[in-house]
Amino acid sequence: MLVRRCDELIEVRKGLVAGCEAPEQFLWRDRRWVVCRLLGYWVETGAWWEQPGVSALLGGGEEGGEEGGRDAPGPATVAELLEEHEVWRVEAARRQFNIGVFDLAFSWGDASWRLRCILD
Repeated sequence: MLVRRCDELIEVRKGLVAGCEAPEQFLWRDRRWVVCRLLGYWVETGAWWEQPGVSALLGGGEEGGEEGGRDAPGPATVAELLEEHEVWRVEAARRQFNIGVFDLAFSWGDASWRLRCILD
């Protein structure tokens, strides 16, 4: 299976798909895709352990440059640490014979939808 990575903003309309509220159609590069099947759903959290300032937020000290950490980034906010994305893997069609599998991600942080990847 070939995976093509994307990171493009898309427009999504939610509705009922197989009895579940999910992405029903999406607009990508001025083309409308209609969801035929839901193949998967999961929630991803941000990589909180990689955020600058995590140890400061958790009560640890930050070590920085030669001047006692003045150049070190400030503590991460709770919102940054808890950023979540809903990811929907869908099979969608543009025409009868133009069908693909897509990962659509919704970010709770900025209420945006992104096309993450296409699976061939």
